[in-house]
Amino acid sequence: MATKKAVWILLSVFIIAAWLLGSTNEVMAETWNCKAMNHVTKIEASLIPDAEGHWVGVNMREGVTMCDNGEMGWHKVVAIWDGIKGVGGFSQYITLTLQDGSTITNFARDTSFPGGYKWTGQIINGTGRFKGIKGTVMGAGKVLPPEKGEIGGKAVGTATFDFTLPPK
Repeated sequence: MATKKAVWILLSVFIIAAWLLGSTNEVMAETWNCKAMNHVTKIEASLIPDAEGHWVGVNMREGVTMCDNGEMGWHKVVAIWDGIKGVGGFSQYITLTLQDGSTITNFARDTSFPGGYKWTGQIINGTGRFKGIKGTVMGAGKVLPPEKGEIGGKAVGTATFDFTLPPK
């Protein structure tokens, strides 16, 4: 009798464990490799007199993002920077709005250097099909010299999104 009871207990534990493990939804990780281009739409800056070429400012950029998986959309960037002769740190918020109206917003900090930039950031929000998104973004690129009449140079670069979405 004790053996029969032990078999039923073991079988019950196995069934409960199988049910618990089988009921979890799998979260899939995604990686998007993208190209981005943008231009300055607004800039405010102040010269700081402590060193030659020391500027602090904020700028806004708008442009297009095209990813190797066919996703594409428009992005807006708000960047706050502090640099001497084009070298220094910055913080930025970027919101990518995709064709279906869904958005991905990230926050990044990193460094710029004459004619270029590199940044790493955290995805901080998503809407639409990206609600609940978690992940990181890395970007790098260069800034072209401003053309006559431009308030700032155009930027071209790459971005890599690594993220997961909650189960539906």
